[in-house]
Amino acid sequence: MRQHDAEVPDANATYVFAVCRDPDPSSCASLPGVTHEAPVRLLALDSFTAIVQTVRACDFTDEAWQSRLSDQRELERYARAHHDVVSAVAAACPTVPLPMATVYHADERVREALAKETDRFRTALKRIAHHAEWGVKVYAPPAATAATAATAATDDADRRTGRPVVPTDRGRPAAGAGLAYLERKRGAQRLRERSQEDALRTAETVDEQVGRLATASRRLRPHPQPSTDRRVQILNATYLVAERRSEELALLTRTLRERTGAEIELSGPWVPYSFVGEV
Repeated sequence: MRQHDAEVPDANATYVFAVCRDPDPSSCASLPGVTHEAPVRLLALDSFTAIVQTVRACDFTDEAWQSRLSDQRELERYARAHHDVVSAVAAACPTVPLPMATVYHADERVREALAKETDRFRTALKRIAHHAEWGVKVYAPPAATAATAATAATDDADRRTGRPVVPTDRGRPAAGAGLAYLERKRGAQRLRERSQEDALRTAETVDEQVGRLATASRRLRPHPQPSTDRRVQILNATYLVAERRSEELALLTRTLRERTGAEIELSGPWVPYSFVGEV
């Protein structure tokens, strides 16, 4: 969707943050946006309003943007500025965020391009009105984590000894030592499998219960944990929840913590980025 006037060094372009309906003009008036050279402003479309800002086209050529992607600090600045504008507008009215660095040659090109997505915007705005996005992350109960750690420790001990059986004084395996070793390994495997099954059931229980309360949900890939974090993430999901049910959601997560023994992290409310795509 990003387009450029790279052949005209001093040309301006229009950066689009979001599309909404009946925004409060003051909601983003004091925000700097992605540049200090022009104010964030409203651009009337046929059925909606776009939140835009005039920027220098040369700052959004493919070459310039690729360079920015390699500068973590600069990329974070743009991401934060983009999100600040979207969040400010969304606090006042239903808002469909557009991807960062959505830039068109001029206001007219914005109108032409976004007019093609009128149906999508109408459906998304209706869906997310008076809703917010909430994130739920679940970590395995301590007992399941401890069981996994214990079986891993047993395996590690066997690897260090390098012997699956206990030798006698004559250097031969003691009677039954091999069988005991195999039974220990089978027991450890069964314990690990039960722990994994219990953790999966916990994740499904949380997802089902929160899903009943939510209007829509999405399961995401578990986030990799830092090496210093021994927790095992078993659910990473996001839910579209009506504003009037936010307290009910908080109570439900507290109840699920007590019932399952799992660690449950609830985050939000957020702008419903996950629920404004194709619906």
